[in-house]
Amino acid sequence: MQTSVLVRSAMIIVDLQQDFCPGGALAVEHGDQVVPVINALAPRVAYVVATKDWHPAGHVSFASSHSGKKPFDSVELADGTSQILWPEHCVRATPGSEFHPDLDTRPLDVILHKGANPRLDSYSAFFENDKRTSTGLVHLLKGNGFDTLVICGLATDVCVFFTAMDARKLGFSVYVVEDACRGVDVPSGSVRNALTELRSAGCQVVQSAELSS
Repeated sequence: MQTSVLVRSAMIIVDLQQDFCPGGALAVEHGDQVVPVINALAPRVAYVVATKDWHPAGHVSFASSHSGKKPFDSVELADGTSQILWPEHCVRATPGSEFHPDLDTRPLDVILHKGANPRLDSYSAFFENDKRTSTGLVHLLKGNGFDTLVICGLATDVCVFFTAMDARKLGFSVYVVEDACRGVDVPSGSVRNALTELRSAGCQVVQSAELSS
């Protein structure tokens, strides 16, 4: 990927929030290590969107919202979809919902809040987990003329994965920056499987150094 392409792209920084970093409520191992990589890339991209999980208290994805359940159990919701349950995390306007303090927010053009519906989770930056309710991001990006996306953040096998897969389905060219992502990897092998599936869907999985060539 040449610099001339990079400067015509939009970047999506997925959920680089304190609760997903070491010491947070749902920490991704070494999640903070992506910060300097993203800080180096973001100023060179034409347009930068950063997402935040923005859950109300008692959100449907929290294990504490379901009697007798614990984190990483699954439940079937009223609409028939399956929901993995997580520790309480990224409750809106709490310290855990804030960006990692070392993230340089100056390049950010838009902050998109997702997962705000108490009865519906949202892994993808483009759709709620019902796969129908749009966040509006596709219209923002296409309306501004972007057809190529650079995607990074947390976590590789959850919100980065679903964001990148939806981006491909929506017709974008997608570059997932592997060294600017970290994964939950539960169960073990989930990160490897996610990257394999992303490649099969037509995403380019690259290293940040390749974006500087």
